[in-house]
Amino acid sequence: ATLHHCLAVLQETQQIPTEEVQLEIYLFSGQKVKVNILTSDQTEDVLEAVASKLDLPDELVGYFSLFLVQERGDGGCTYVRKLQEFELPYVSITSLHSPNYRIVLRKSYWDTAYDSDVMDDRVGLNLLYTVSDIERGWILVNKEQHRQLKSLQEKGSKKEFIRLAQTLKYYGYIKFDPCITDFPEKGCHVIVGAGNNELNFHVKLPSDQMKEGSFKVTRMRCWRVTSSVPVANGTANPSSSSKCDVKLELAFEYLMSKDRLQWVTITSPQAIMMSICLQSMVDELMVKKSGGSIKKKKRLNGSFQRSDSQQAVKSPPLLDSPDPSREQVVKLSTKLSSVSLRGLSSSNSASDISGNDFHGNYAFEGIGDDDL
Repeated sequence: ATLHHCLAVLQETQQIPTEEVQLEIYLFSGQKVKVNILTSDQTEDVLEAVASKLDLPDELVGYFSLFLVQERGDGGCTYVRKLQEFELPYVSITSLHSPNYRIVLRKSYWDTAYDSDVMDDRVGLNLLYTVSDIERGWILVNKEQHRQLKSLQEKGSKKEFIRLAQTLKYYGYIKFDPCITDFPEKGCHVIVGAGNNELNFHVKLPSDQMKEGSFKVTRMRCWRVTSSVPVANGTANPSSSSKCDVKLELAFEYLMSKDRLQWVTITSPQAIMMSICLQSMVDELMVKKSGGSIKKKKRLNGSFQRSDSQQAVKSPPLLDSPDPSREQVVKLSTKLSSVSLRGLSSSNSASDISGNDFHGNYAFEGIGDDDL
């Protein structure tokens, strides 16, 4: 569906005249701002227009990106993809012809150490300060942690709120919709999360047992995104398949143990977004390794000076009471092959959380550029 949408966007781009329009951009907190742009403005143009609207300093623009997100009826959301530099956001969103899609401004980095750079600015602090990932269950909290967060929120202690949130499991992760994987065996249902330079798996085995573990990006030799057509009677018949039958797959070759590589495949409509996450993790690691910065270089022209009045970023609503079903904490379990997956527990004790994921972690310095 993503590939078909790209073709549709290209077709519509040729038909849309260049004119000034208003575009709604949603913030991480759920608020939205309206910016005046041109239909021909590319992603970077729109991003700078939003930054100007919010009075976000130029040096912090590079810490954020625009994402295409689909809102679901159950209150959840699906991250479709990060808008690429060549895209025209106005065309991308209007070509979908659905009110369920929106463009969201979200931080684009993975290392939580960068939070400090952003929090030093008032607008940057407000953009990071949100409870949405906690409320939708993307970040795990127990009752005591929830009580502390709510207390900090009521006091308006935004920096302290973020610092506490940074210590919680899955802080800064993007969670994907349930999908299928062939690890540890074919046909397993899995919920994938991207963050902390890894892909995290919550796998449901055929025995209905739940296991959890993570694949570090620094142990991935390579990855690829492919489309596949279901096979019937031993043969694939693309001509009889509708576009809905075509499935996207992300496959990566992983260093399971010394001298043993294995391909792991995820079948998901969000395979492209997963790939984008992996690539951005590698890019960020390479920038850090070379001593560079993710700060955006200021353009020489002044085409992004907008007349829009500044719009304050409001505080998010208070946290709701925690959902007991979300208080899952993990503990060590048995190994599958040479990779250990941890079993899920309903325990609320923070001491049950293990910091180690799948067996072994390669240091980034030990991986060559060709291996990435």
